[in-house]
Amino acid sequence: MGFIAVVQVILFLTHLVLYETWTFSTSGNGVAESPWLKIVLEILSLSYLVASLLAWRYAGGAVRTIYKVAAVWLGLLSFLFVAALFSWVAFGVARVAGLHANFHVMVKVLFGTAAAAGIYGVFNPSWTRITRTTVRLANLPEAWSGRKAALISDLHLGHVRNGSFLRRIVADVLKEKPDAIFIAGDLYDGTAINAKRAGEPLSQLTAPHGVYFVAGNHEQFSDHNKYLHAVEAAGVRVLQNEKVEAAGLQIIGVSYRHASHTAHFASVLKGIDLDRGRASILLTHAPDHPQVAEATGVSLQLSGHTHVGQFIPWSWVVRRIYRRFVYGLSRVGKMQVFTSSGAGTWGPPLRLGSNPEIVVLQFE
Repeated sequence: MGFIAVVQVILFLTHLVLYETWTFSTSGNGVAESPWLKIVLEILSLSYLVASLLAWRYAGGAVRTIYKVAAVWLGLLSFLFVAALFSWVAFGVARVAGLHANFHVMVKVLFGTAAAAGIYGVFNPSWTRITRTTVRLANLPEAWSGRKAALISDLHLGHVRNGSFLRRIVADVLKEKPDAIFIAGDLYDGTAINAKRAGEPLSQLTAPHGVYFVAGNHEQFSDHNKYLHAVEAAGVRVLQNEKVEAAGLQIIGVSYRHASHTAHFASVLKGIDLDRGRASILLTHAPDHPQVAEATGVSLQLSGHTHVGQFIPWSWVVRRIYRRFVYGLSRVGKMQVFTSSGAGTWGPPLRLGSNPEIVVLQFE
């Protein structure tokens, strides 16, 4: 309850900043204040937390609608809040410099720009890109030379996106004719959902060297069995801290819960008995501790989780946390890491500065 209270206070203060910015800018500009503005913003400040609590328990159409509206507003709020801060900074600089600046015009322009960026951000997640990259691995089995694998992650099936979204992603993956398919966690959002029905399109995924899934943090918020059973029912191989062989290539899967702490992660990998003399791929949800995987001799780690922050200001925060591992192909020691931006969204269904993607890896 303490955490919920803190979140609600932050949301209330954020809305208060918008209100004070707008009302201060209108004072003395001949713009009539609306007595309803404060009431509307106070209601909106409660909307996302209330919608989230409902979404964890109920899956009806009314709850989905409420949650979508609240989630979109939360995203727009982020843009408007940044615009409000820039307004005050610009106003302060103008005052110090002795310049006369029309604060109301400044606020209208910045709020309008923020709203336009938010609207684009709402539509951007519907356009899934195909990201292609070549990965060169030492000791790659001859059978894998020139072969392709598809990597998808972070679909977050739930109240915003569901089985119809997954069907489209599956169709796009199959068009690429990959030799293997990797699903790097957070297939589900963790909200109330019929996991088996939402995951049914996975049964259409086929690849000569298999389709593999590893659990992310959203599958493991509570009992993850319903999600894992749904994925298995669709014919996808769930990797739970284990290694499989595919035409001489070692494929390892470590779930988020077992990879989030360095010592335990190292212990799990040590128990898998990896052959350092042969190429290997580690599928794990987050690029939190790649140095641990590199120390055990993994050739390539495939992850998601970061979403590249989805949009500002969160993209700034995530880039600072994950640095070079936040997105794309990078290296630590002898191991390469590919972090996907994910195919879906979490929380606000917006993306700006990060694109939803399906990754196609070609091995050499």
